[in-house]
Amino acid sequence: MAGIESRTDIAFQDFASSVEIAWCPGCGNFGILRAIKRALVELKITPYQVLFVSGIGQAGKTPHYLKCNLLNELHGRTLPAATAARIVNPELTVIAEGGDGDGYGEGGNHFISAMVRNVKITYLVHNNQVYGLTKGQASPTSQKGFVTKTTPQGAWESLNPLALAIAANASFVARSYSADTEHLTKMIKMAIQHRGFALVDILQPCVTYNHVNTYQFYQSRVYKLDEDQEYDPTDRIGAFRKSLEWGDKIPIGLFYKAERPIFEDYLSVYPGDPLVRRPIRPERIQQLLEEYL
Repeated sequence: MAGIESRTDIAFQDFASSVEIAWCPGCGNFGILRAIKRALVELKITPYQVLFVSGIGQAGKTPHYLKCNLLNELHGRTLPAATAARIVNPELTVIAEGGDGDGYGEGGNHFISAMVRNVKITYLVHNNQVYGLTKGQASPTSQKGFVTKTTPQGAWESLNPLALAIAANASFVARSYSADTEHLTKMIKMAIQHRGFALVDILQPCVTYNHVNTYQFYQSRVYKLDEDQEYDPTDRIGAFRKSLEWGDKIPIGLFYKAERPIFEDYLSVYPGDPLVRRPIRPERIQQLLEEYL
């Protein structure tokens, strides 16, 4: 392990998987996969040092196409498992991943709890504004008026995940676009390096079931906050105001960043060796079981 850990020659082939990719041709997930590989390589993180925890859906398949540690969870249950993994072994780079339905719908309560706790997790949400795996139903982020089989009269309202994250005081809130892999790589790297919960909401066209939020739709609208010298990502009120901007112009980049204690700082089991390195005490486990039986 020590020999692998000290490597500085990490390359794309280190993360190459033999699993055949099952996404539709043109799917925005391909750009996200490339950006993830590039970010891990540029940060010199080896496959055994990273754990992906993913949910159900096309987005949740992403780690299948990487050579890395992987835990597939139930729909919407990525963040509790990722939290546990991070607490037990803080030496891991823990990345939770899923779609907008998985993360903002089924996993909405876990999303809020993880942000409030400020667990050191990178959360990548593939936001295609539709349920892709289950054939095109409206998701929490579907635009108002979006017509699907489950919303024949059009979706009613759209959840704004960035505004929710800033309101919950998530310590890192960013958005990127899957077709701009250079920008997305930058956001993922920043998120991984951040000490705290880091959300990267990724605008991702679904070429099969979403014919509204297409590549053309985003290409003509997205602009980078990074290029605005006057924008201050430490201004929470300003960040919240910017998160409400959606229409002819759609901002991408780092919306908000704050430095505050992480969840591990509050845990009585730390400081000290990671739990994964500590000896197992069967008698203590028995004592705990007896307390609840």
